[in-house]
Amino acid sequence: MLFVKLLVESFLFALHALVVNKLRTFLSLLGITIGIFAIISVFTVVDALESNVRNSVESLGANVIYVEKWPWTFGPDYPWWKYMNRPIPSYAEMQDVKRRCEHAEAVAYTISANGILMKYGNNNVENGTIVMASHEYDKIKAFELSAGRYFSLAESEAGYNLGIVGANIADQLFEGLDPVGKTILVRRGTKVKIIGVFKREGNSMMGNSSDDQVLLPINFARKLINVRSDNFQPQIQVKAAAGVSNEELIDELRGIMRNIHRLHPREEEDFALNEAKMISQQMEGLFQGIGFAGWIIGGFSILVGGFGIANIMFVSVKERTNIIGIQKSLGAKNYFILLQFLVESIVLCMIGGSLGLAFILLGTVLINSFFDMHVYLTLSNTLLGLSVSAIIGIIAGFVPAWSASRMDPVEAIRTK
Repeated sequence: MLFVKLLVESFLFALHALVVNKLRTFLSLLGITIGIFAIISVFTVVDALESNVRNSVESLGANVIYVEKWPWTFGPDYPWWKYMNRPIPSYAEMQDVKRRCEHAEAVAYTISANGILMKYGNNNVENGTIVMASHEYDKIKAFELSAGRYFSLAESEAGYNLGIVGANIADQLFEGLDPVGKTILVRRGTKVKIIGVFKREGNSMMGNSSDDQVLLPINFARKLINVRSDNFQPQIQVKAAAGVSNEELIDELRGIMRNIHRLHPREEEDFALNEAKMISQQMEGLFQGIGFAGWIIGGFSILVGGFGIANIMFVSVKERTNIIGIQKSLGAKNYFILLQFLVESIVLCMIGGSLGLAFILLGTVLINSFFDMHVYLTLSNTLLGLSVSAIIGIIAGFVPAWSASRMDPVEAIRTK
């Protein structure tokens, strides 16, 4: 109870000193406020980007392997000429993989075309994306339908002119009407009957959101484009069966693809086996670098602010030397004087840190209001900001507080 009482009295002393010296308080707060704002704002943005990347990667499928011509990540010595000469995955290879792969739950073949003009009545979408996939695509890609249904096996195999439309395209083409049952025109006036609507997903950093896509059966796509063209990003998607790790599936796929391509044991592979984990690992290094830069930028501001706080505390000790002498002559212990000035320093830094966090919170509200991006000040970042502020307060205020606590009461009272 005595400690709590001393702490409360010290806090009141500190608050009074801060209110009396408003300009000095403001200048002292500025460095800490800027430092905490710089550090925590970087962490807040990084957290938002990580969350977006994580959601985008999850939509790719953590247990899905993508057989493609190009790898998703490259080393420092990028042999692009080797990748350029690789063959592209074909629909026939997908069927072969599906027949031979024992560790697969589902196998699909997909291609996509961007910048496609789509029409319904007088409404146009000039930059849509068409995704053309084999039937088991719904078992691999995580999506939901807000209306309608998915293709039947017979419709997929026969290549009917049916499509499932994304939420943004539905809004632009149909303007509130029910898209199911309507017919749109895509790529040179080809008619596509809409049988379903994707549930809105929002933007994706991987560029694989279904909002701006129309999904078509791959066998229907053969009538629209050359499905063997490298321009349409052909890939074989293989989802691992329950209880099968990605490593096991990759080992099996590597053997199957080498056999399909008739590669000798010593020949290099002419295909890439990609997985979502590759993107996550690459992005983690980038985010760590950004976070480190945030610490450096904010650290300099906090360092300057800490020196400012220490200087202000020395001035505060000098101004209140008489009061310190009176307090000690009336029986105040050294630890009370120490605690009094130390709490003042901590309170000063905590106020500065809180202001920095308040500016960040205001910034997140503005970003979420005007941009299609979800940024939040998390509890962990808030506690980090306050903790850093408190630590700076302790470090910056300890020496002035210690010098005040060691004063001789007689000499302190005589000081003018």
